[in-house]
Amino acid sequence: MRLEIQALEENKTWSLTELPVRKSAVGCKWVYKVKHHGDGSIERFKARLAAKGYTQMEGLDYLETFSPVVKMVTIRTILALASYLNWHLHQLDVNNAFLHGELDGEVHMSFLPDFQSTNLSQVLKLHKSLYGL
Repeated sequence: MRLEIQALEENKTWSLTELPVRKSAVGCKWVYKVKHHGDGSIERFKARLAAKGYTQMEGLDYLETFSPVVKMVTIRTILALASYLNWHLHQLDVNNAFLHGELDGEVHMSFLPDFQSTNLSQVLKLHKSLYGL
């Protein structure tokens, strides 16, 4: 969890601000995953901070959604080409890949679980998208 927070802060994902009048803040939660080696043994534990974007309302909090995800047919095509052309493939697991796009609108998020502020009216203003938005 510390590595995730550190990476988010280093990439200037948010800034501390006052919650504007008539605005609401989305919540957030931790999502945990166990990463395994090919033999099934545990490689590491991963924690990811996710925004509770399901509390947003279309037309009020956002206008459109976009998720840059690779389709399986694309992956299969590349693997087929690599096999046919005898390409050497390598796998890379990035600890924290920042594919999060800049946000067009204002999104405010409440403080992280177990993180307290001395000023209760302060929230995190997101500059980049998090999982769940």
